[in-house]
Amino acid sequence: MLTLDYVKGKSAARLKNLHPLVAEAAEVLIDRCYSIGIYVLITQGLRTYAEQNALYAQGRTKPGIIVTNAKGGESNHNFGVAIDFALFLPNGKDVTWDTLKDGNLDYLPDWSQVVDEAKQIGFTWGGDWKSFKDLPHLEMLFGLTTAQYRAGQRPTSGVLAAVQNKINARKVALTLKKDDANAIINKFLKPAYAVAETTTQRKEVGRLADELRVASGQPKQNS
Repeated sequence: MLTLDYVKGKSAARLKNLHPLVAEAAEVLIDRCYSIGIYVLITQGLRTYAEQNALYAQGRTKPGIIVTNAKGGESNHNFGVAIDFALFLPNGKDVTWDTLKDGNLDYLPDWSQVVDEAKQIGFTWGGDWKSFKDLPHLEMLFGLTTAQYRAGQRPTSGVLAAVQNKINARKVALTLKKDDANAIINKFLKPAYAVAETTTQRKEVGRLADELRVASGQPKQNS
């Protein structure tokens, strides 16, 4: 099972240089998805004009398939207000872009759950675009257009404050220390599990242990 620290650490480098609220929102997205057993990796963050032009050339003047219609200055990645994501596989090394995969076994596609959570935090999704749908793409534009960003315009303090409030409302409170959670599990719940007389009782002890693990940023161990 992957730890929250591991999952967040794998995205940390790509959150640098993003707009601070976009980076914060991405971390909240990772936290909330982790709490339901979905491990999100941020695969793209800020992209320079040169990097954008190189990506635009792919499938046109360079080998590969076309993955963007945006040249340098035409993508919201160029202004630090967009991210792309993928989902970790259980080994923590490989990722998937399978939009139908149900890795947390709750009968819902993990991808759709990530998108739904992202929208509640304040992101808009590239999968909702009418043309050239970009399923891994999330952005937070603060009411501005790409052209306005390119011209040097930036969000007002009032807009930023409203977005901050929306992000704060979705934050997961990890108020329990990992060592304390494990101490409770080892001292009280494991003995209770050992003397449990029915499957129902054992499942309940396991559920309580997992609640403590999630509250302290650890993965669940019981399905």
